[in-house]
Amino acid sequence: FIMLTYIFMLAWLGVTAFTSLPVYMYFNLWTICRNATVVDGANLCLDLRQYGIVTIGEEKKVCTSSESFIKMCDSNELNMTFHLFIVALAGAGAAVIAMVHYLMVLSANWAYVKDACRMQKYEDIKSKEEQELHDIHSTRSKERLNAYT
Repeated sequence: FIMLTYIFMLAWLGVTAFTSLPVYMYFNLWTICRNATVVDGANLCLDLRQYGIVTIGEEKKVCTSSESFIKMCDSNELNMTFHLFIVALAGAGAAVIAMVHYLMVLSANWAYVKDACRMQKYEDIKSKEEQELHDIHSTRSKERLNAYT
């Protein structure tokens, strides 16, 4: 179970890393939208090559002067998508924290059971030795009693 939990934790760590990228992209896009509305006439551009969406050879820029960019910034879908990506990132982060906690608890329980097993073996050996000593002592006592009679 420890190894399986470790593998699942690594998988959730990958999901967390994967969900952090859209949050970063949407945060940059949201910042450009807010700055474009504050500073009128400024032509701010977002180069999609820096995110790996398009290849390096292509030049794809989204600029604030275009009509589609203004519509995108004014839409409710951008804000809703940004908040949903944040919720997904928080959920994946919570899953990673839960997996780390479960891994620590599972490891501690395994160590406790292993130690209890060793202690049980020790107690068994100790009781056998005590029983043997008791048998030897009672045998000698009987021999002494027989010697007096």
